[in-house]
Amino acid sequence: MTADYKKYILKFKRPSGTSRGVLTEKETWFLKISDGNNFGIGECGILRSLSYDDRPDYEDKLKWVCENINMGREMLWEELREFPSIQFGVEMAFQSLSSQDPFLLFPSEFTAGKKAIPINGLIWMGDKAFMKRQISEKIEAGFNCIKLKIGAIDFETELELLKSIRSNFSEKEIELRVDANGAFSPQDALEKLEALSNFQLHSIEQPIKPGQIEEMADLCKKTPLPIALDEELIGVIDVTEKEKLIQIINPQYAIFKPSLIGGFKGTGEWKDICENNDVDWWITSALESNIGLNAIAQWTYTLNPDLPQGLGTGGLYTNNFESPLEVKMGEIQYNSSKDWEFNL
Repeated sequence: MTADYKKYILKFKRPSGTSRGVLTEKETWFLKISDGNNFGIGECGILRSLSYDDRPDYEDKLKWVCENINMGREMLWEELREFPSIQFGVEMAFQSLSSQDPFLLFPSEFTAGKKAIPINGLIWMGDKAFMKRQISEKIEAGFNCIKLKIGAIDFETELELLKSIRSNFSEKEIELRVDANGAFSPQDALEKLEALSNFQLHSIEQPIKPGQIEEMADLCKKTPLPIALDEELIGVIDVTEKEKLIQIINPQYAIFKPSLIGGFKGTGEWKDICENNDVDWWITSALESNIGLNAIAQWTYTLNPDLPQGLGTGGLYTNNFESPLEVKMGEIQYNSSKDWEFNL
């Protein structure tokens, strides 16, 4: 078996804002493996400044994987616990290699085009007019679950946006989620959650920065609206520590991003722990190209999720790869009549 890798820079169609800054491009790495007859492709979707494996020896570890590819999927995954995005790329590449079609990793009614996955429409940060325009576009596009990134502009302006939505759409018509990306301080978080709770929100993601476990546990206990852990899960690689974190914080929800928490297997560990502790969950992509998004969406469908997922990021880039994935009426679908265009 042979393996090689290649870096690829995804270009945003327009700058996309989060509380951590504005994104204009996204670095990713593709791992290609071959057994001489067939090939498999995996995406190592690192997010600089957020991924646990954002470290100087990242490319060296990719070289090591290629040199040791014959160790196989399971052994490589264990050796890569400190490199969750490479774990995911390795899993994806081996799953792709073992499939009849390298892009059909988990055949199902989803990949047959018979079923779709409900998703949230993502509203990026920006000035009030920009965010308002995005909200109108998502509602017109048929989304009944909208997620707003908050925490970068004036909080009162963000409340006005939520009030504007709620004055036109009830919680039965539009489910609202917000994502603070850790923008609130522990001192003012509860007060802000109380203000946000006036708008019948489904949940808020990561209100305070990760690593403040006691403060987050206290917030989850007192919160007037459900809290979802997101960045809090990143970098927790030991199963015992994962269980301890969930039991201490006792959140209402957890959000799984396979590229950031160890791929299918790492996500599966978190999923089992959450379900054993009555914590509901959903899965979100993390700005991967359509290669990674395809693998995540196909796998997510096999889990029979009962909440809208966060899988609609494929249209953000000017140089993404043409794929069968389509977003229509608030759902991600697989158009099996469309072909892939993947050339590196």
